[in-house]
Amino acid sequence: MAGVADKARFFLEQAVPQLREFEDKEIFTRDEIRNLVRKRTDFEHRILAPGSKAPDFLAYADWERGLDTLRARRCARLGIRQLTHQHASIGRLGQIHERGVNRDPGSVQMWRSYLEHLSQQGAAKRWRRVATRALRLHPQDAELWTLVGRRSAANGDMDGARAYFLRGCRFCTKGVFIWVEYARVEMEWLAKVESRGKGKKALAALRKEQSTDDSDQIKLKEDSDESDDDDDGDDGDMIPDREMAAAKALERQQAPKIVDEEAVKKLEKSPALGGAIPRAIFDIAVKQKFFEATSAEAFFNMFSRFIFTVESCAELIQHVLDTMMKSFERHPATWDCYIRQPLLPIQDFTSADFPRALRESLGRLTHGLEATERKPELAGKTLSWVVSLLSKQGLDQSIVTVLEMTKKRMESLL
Repeated sequence: MAGVADKARFFLEQAVPQLREFEDKEIFTRDEIRNLVRKRTDFEHRILAPGSKAPDFLAYADWERGLDTLRARRCARLGIRQLTHQHASIGRLGQIHERGVNRDPGSVQMWRSYLEHLSQQGAAKRWRRVATRALRLHPQDAELWTLVGRRSAANGDMDGARAYFLRGCRFCTKGVFIWVEYARVEMEWLAKVESRGKGKKALAALRKEQSTDDSDQIKLKEDSDESDDDDDGDDGDMIPDREMAAAKALERQQAPKIVDEEAVKKLEKSPALGGAIPRAIFDIAVKQKFFEATSAEAFFNMFSRFIFTVESCAELIQHVLDTMMKSFERHPATWDCYIRQPLLPIQDFTSADFPRALRESLGRLTHGLEATERKPELAGKTLSWVVSLLSKQGLDQSIVTVLEMTKKRMESLL
């Protein structure tokens, strides 16, 4: 234990300048600082003792984080804007996490906490290095691959995000989670593209943006002897000529437009805007050993969230349903997705479209209860979305009555 005590003293001495500043500026009292040192000593001995694990380091990090929050609040109350050792706690938190991943590298929770800390501090380069180390040690952790891939996508690096997800899909072959998250990131990208006016519906706007008239072009004068004084004269002192202005406006309208038709055609033919990448992800996932009806249901539920933001979402949902009907015709998950499909495009549940969609869904429910192999499971799935619909405000009383009857019927089948 002598070695543990010496190591603990070494790390504790690094915090002495900060504690002295706390006392000098009266952020903490002497008794409070004494308690801080005692608590920190206990944590140091605990994590340095043989057999220490990731929970010990995480508890130490949580305590340090709480101490820094308390310090910030007291500084704000006392009007102290700057401290000499203001960032010492941040460095200590990074040190604790680094020691934790070195002591217990098998703890994925420790790596995630480390990455979260670095993300909060904006340490991008160090975050990438730590993420690389974590992925090398845990290549089959789908959540780690998803975390890294989503961060790259959030930073606008879709190529990097796709590279991470593709490698993750090669390593994580036991579940559908990373495949669904990969498709989700692609759908989010499509939603962003279409929301920015770069989807199929905005090609006309693209042509308009790329079209320019002669007044927007920079021309070289053929007569080099002419000076620029005529163009740069005091136009503000001249009386505007309405006829001349009208003639110039007509000339602009009749001027030939300059459009990059090749770029527009390339964008029109791009399969990515039609949801080709998410569709390919699903098609490849279907061929994996882990794929089953619940896996397809996860894709269906994910695609359903983009029904209002991605133009090609309806086609993707139909493709998933076709695959489920072909491979898992009698599974409750297949019929649940098929039953819910008509209700997906409904935004306003008080509109005339909702009763028609509900009628179609209930008709499919009747057929599904006859065709499925497990009625109680389908009834439970149906009950969940029926209860969700009943919580909507402003529904017609007749619709509420129908939903209540359906609810009682499903409860009787459980």
